Amino acid sequence: MNAIFVANKPIGLSSNQFLSRLKRKYGVKKAGYSGTLDPFASGSLIVAFGSYTRLFQFLKKSPKVYTATMWIGASSDSLDNKNITKVQKILPFAPSSLEIVRQSLLGEIDFIPPRYSAKNINGERAYNLAKRGVNFELKQQKMTVFDMKILHYSHPFLTFEISLSEGGYVRSYAEIFAKKLGFDATLTMLKRESEGKFRFENEKFLNPKDILEIEQNEYFGDVLDIIDGKKLTVLNFKKQEKGIYLLNYDKFISIIEIGDEIKYCLNKVDIC
Repeated sequence: MNAIFVANKPIGLSSNQFLSRLKRKYGVKKAGYSGTLDPFASGSLIVAFGSYTRLFQFLKKSPKVYTATMWIGASSDSLDNKNITKVQKILPFAPSSLEIVRQSLLGEIDFIPPRYSAKNINGERAYNLAKRGVNFELKQQKMTVFDMKILHYSHPFLTFEISLSEGGYVRSYAEIFAKKLGFDATLTMLKRESEGKFRFENEKFLNPKDILEIEQNEYFGDVLDIIDGKKLTVLNFKKQEKGIYLLNYDKFISIIEIGDEIKYCLNKVDIC
């Protein structure tokens, strides 16, 4: 079974646990997802079955939009509602102070990913090392904040909607935001609303031809060349400029890259 759709992961399950549930629900063996959500988080998770799992790398999943609530004054090693070590009693902030911080954190910002994250450290997930108390360092990275809207402020809880580039961490953003106010913060809620144009719609199956935002090309040679994965000649293509192209046939698609030579990025994915 080939399928690709957006599922709605609930709170309390890892992405792998949720995927196992979906595999049982649909009776499939081969399945995968793109864009891990922590057990603490909920929301949109792109899921694929069968050969459609090969499409993930070609999907445009930015910006990622989340709604979240931060607890200003609470300290947590994992920057979520677990592992809380301290809670400070602080006075409410003026809306103008929050707005100044909001505006200062738009665009590209530097951050260090949370220690409790799925980052790979010498072949092991960072959160596993953190749980065992292992000392390690995560490198500073950059993320782009396209937009941030304050939705509600009921001291000390600030609920907001944020639009981030791929690789950005809302937990790290909340930590930076609170430190600009002079305090720690942790998230009490995190929901991913969408990834690019991918949003939960009751697990509606999507047509790969509609979701692959890749320029189409035409091959004037024998279609069997594509089916058999034969070496291709640039002169047989309508568009001969260097780039990545989608070859769209009735029953299958392929993705090729024209460079100094032509290579298959993805060959012959059957369309159901």
